[in-house]
Amino acid sequence: MSERTLSIPALTARTEAAEPAAAKPRPGGNLAALLRRIEAAVEEETSAIRTDMSYDLKASNARKSRYLYELNRAMKGTGPEHLAEHGEMLLRLRQTLARNETAILAHLNAVNEVANLMKSAIQHAEADGTYSAGEFGWAR
Repeated sequence: MSERTLSIPALTARTEAAEPAAAKPRPGGNLAALLRRIEAAVEEETSAIRTDMSYDLKASNARKSRYLYELNRAMKGTGPEHLAEHGEMLLRLRQTLARNETAILAHLNAVNEVANLMKSAIQHAEADGTYSAGEFGWAR
């Protein structure tokens, strides 16, 4: 009966004291894995934008938004010393993001150019005299 009356805080304190400090997760401990996942997702998107016409940008944006949320959570409680550990990975991610930005801008420029071509074609079709007032004898 006396074993059942042990309080949980006392049991927890004994268990924590037995664990080495290194076994406890530190803030940002999974930051490296998260940075690798983000880099892989961004590289996949960059490659797909350049090669795959049917790539699902909406799903890719959702994935990147989720990773950004995870990154924000992982960064809470991390100090400069933890960021310094991941400096090389952060630099590589920055370069990957720059290449991704270039690919996205090229894609957007191509979409804009196609939209302008379609707009010009529509304007030309409307201005070819087919529906002008002169065709109906109303022009003087």
